[in-house]
Amino acid sequence: MTDKDLHPSSTHPPLPPTQEDEQFARLRLLRSRRVGISTYRRLLDEHGSAINALAALPEVAHAAGISDYRICPEGVVQAELNAARAAGARLLVEGQAPYPDLLSDLPDAPPFLWLIGDPALLTRPMISLVGARNASSLGLRMARTLAAELGEAGFVVVSGLARGIDAAAHEAALAHGTIAVQAGGVDIIYPSENAALADQIAAQGLRLSEQPMGLQPMARHFPRRNRIISGLSRATVVVEAAARSGSLITARDALDQGREVLAVPGHPMDARAAGGNMLIRDGAVLIRSAADVLEVLPDMHRPTANTPTPAKPASRQTSARPFRATQARSNTGSIAKLHVHILSRLGHAPIAEDQLIRDLQVPSTTVAPALLDLELEGQIERQPGGLLSRTV
Repeated sequence: MTDKDLHPSSTHPPLPPTQEDEQFARLRLLRSRRVGISTYRRLLDEHGSAINALAALPEVAHAAGISDYRICPEGVVQAELNAARAAGARLLVEGQAPYPDLLSDLPDAPPFLWLIGDPALLTRPMISLVGARNASSLGLRMARTLAAELGEAGFVVVSGLARGIDAAAHEAALAHGTIAVQAGGVDIIYPSENAALADQIAAQGLRLSEQPMGLQPMARHFPRRNRIISGLSRATVVVEAAARSGSLITARDALDQGREVLAVPGHPMDARAAGGNMLIRDGAVLIRSAADVLEVLPDMHRPTANTPTPAKPASRQTSARPFRATQARSNTGSIAKLHVHILSRLGHAPIAEDQLIRDLQVPSTTVAPALLDLELEGQIERQPGGLLSRTV
């Protein structure tokens, strides 16, 4: 579909749009400037189709006081489709199978999801398991045990592919089914040390994202990602979480969505357990084992223990690189050193990001993910003008 299709000049009646034309137009509408999910839905309701909504969008923008408005160029959407094809990603539209009914219930459900892996996992019961990036050894052991036992009980384990608890849960649930919800494009692996694990999930599980292909994740994308993690599941289990953390955002999302929130208790003097302990104090179910999780879930949502795991194509199983824990530990150590180095260069007085990179004498492609880590952990703050400062 082209712009000429929106404003045909031929005297012949135009051919009716195909389903592919409408899907292309919907993606183009959602990618247009200032069109969020609620605006996208309102435009579709008012104009009946994305093709009609695109035609009306410049006038709608003008009425809202936005001059010289231009809708998302066709080339941008075509490039996204080409990138998806190259990455082996599939576009799942809300309302089409196997888009999960639970996720569709959300008022801000993603109109589109990009998928890499086995979409059949979206048809099975799911449990979200989240927690701290800088998890303790006991926290990691608990995450692995919970994920493995919940997988054996027939559940798909959903998490966010972050280091720490997320990675431990995905790894332990691989044999039974796991879904990684990504903050950036589904073809962009963050953090980089989880690249081998991400390959394994693509081969044996499912990666998904609502973001455009190729989008590098930024701090603001993670809260949006978290609502999908909780929205896919009837219950969210928090293993370890600081008092200010993304895991607590996921827990709040789950509560807002009417889902169960469960938490593993931790030592009261361990800051990594403060968030989970707060959740339990405020009414979250205390979890000691997978049996406690299963007891909370209504029978109607509980799968049988012998629920079969869908067979995976052999080509996918053999294409992934094996996950090597020793390599991951080595990468984590070097990243931790870079974090310390960055924090030693920052103070409460803001400095320019490009100046910090020059001072560190480390490639910007290495520094950028580390800055994002520290921003998510609340240790640094971005300010207008590309400035950074330390918060603690």
